[in-house]
Amino acid sequence: MQIRISTRHGDISDATQEKITAKVEKLTRLFDRLSEITVTIDLERRDLPAVDLRVAAEHKHDFVAAAQSEDLMAAVDVVLRKLEQQLRKYKEKIQGRHRNSSGKQEVDVEVEAEAESLE
Repeated sequence: MQIRISTRHGDISDATQEKITAKVEKLTRLFDRLSEITVTIDLERRDLPAVDLRVAAEHKHDFVAAAQSEDLMAAVDVVLRKLEQQLRKYKEKIQGRHRNSSGKQEVDVEVEAEAESLE
């Protein structure tokens, strides 16, 4: 998995980049099929930095979240929460499909058996 951090209209320190990288790496705990994470920090307005987070996953479109806050790390936290929510929802949706597909076949068999017993 690749993690890219880029800035517009300014630079951030190496320590800040390491903190952001450490926080972003935690996304792999939620969904292990992530292939690339791109963090874009816009420092055009120093008092209100904007953070854009894009995550590319295997067999799925990109997940995207953006936020602005008075503090850079607060904006990163908000963006991470948004993306975690998207990943959880997607993962539940996938797991639900797999569970329902096998359960649906069992229900259909039971309904057919009841219909035959009524005849």
